[in-house]
Amino acid sequence: MQPVRYRAASKSSPLPMHYQVEQDMRERIASGTWKQGEQIPSEQELCALYRVSRTTLRQAIQMLVDEGLIVRERGRGSFVRTPIITAGSRGLTSFSEEMAVAGMHAGARVLSIGLQPCSPDMAHRLRLAAGADLVVIQRIRYANESAVGIQTAHLPAARFPGLEEADLSDRSLYGYLEEHYGVMVAEAEEIFSTTLISGRHAQLLNIHDGACGFYVERLTFDGTKEPFEFVTSIMRGDRYRVQLFLRASRRQI
Repeated sequence: MQPVRYRAASKSSPLPMHYQVEQDMRERIASGTWKQGEQIPSEQELCALYRVSRTTLRQAIQMLVDEGLIVRERGRGSFVRTPIITAGSRGLTSFSEEMAVAGMHAGARVLSIGLQPCSPDMAHRLRLAAGADLVVIQRIRYANESAVGIQTAHLPAARFPGLEEADLSDRSLYGYLEEHYGVMVAEAEEIFSTTLISGRHAQLLNIHDGACGFYVERLTFDGTKEPFEFVTSIMRGDRYRVQLFLRASRRQI
């Protein structure tokens, strides 16, 4: 495929300068010259290529951001937006399996892992004695090397001895539990709610402070219906969505 040449904006054109730039950038995305997930040139480079001011360029980029074709990541630059990850109407899967189904590569970076005493609330959820040790694992989850969410898993330390020493970078936690402890996921309860992502969480996900997202709670059970994991997730609202299929019930009158 021949690369699409940059077209410098012309003041003699009846079209606004920022619109000319926006249309050329749109063509580069549509043609695959700028690929999904790829970083586009810097503002300075694009201003020189299109021969426009930074104000004009930013107007063009903002139009593509508003349409969901480009996403800005703080401290990194602007990227062609990758497909949104859709959750819902699926079997019980791990994040890694969800990404595989979506044709994306899953990744993980461990922020912290260690032992903590469980709170009364966590003890109630996991049917443990208050103060029992938990293995708490916090990881950033990636899709095609782009941060999507932050997950914090709580598991009974007595059931998973030595788990706090495990290397869980770029691998499925559920796969590790099955391989090393023989524990398999059977069912789970999930609750989704909306949240504003701010502070350290926003920085870790490379989004602006106060961006919308999802807060997800999952309680996971094994085949004996014993809870063995409680995990909270903060997911980027611009990269993650929930899709449900509803069916009308038949009522007899």
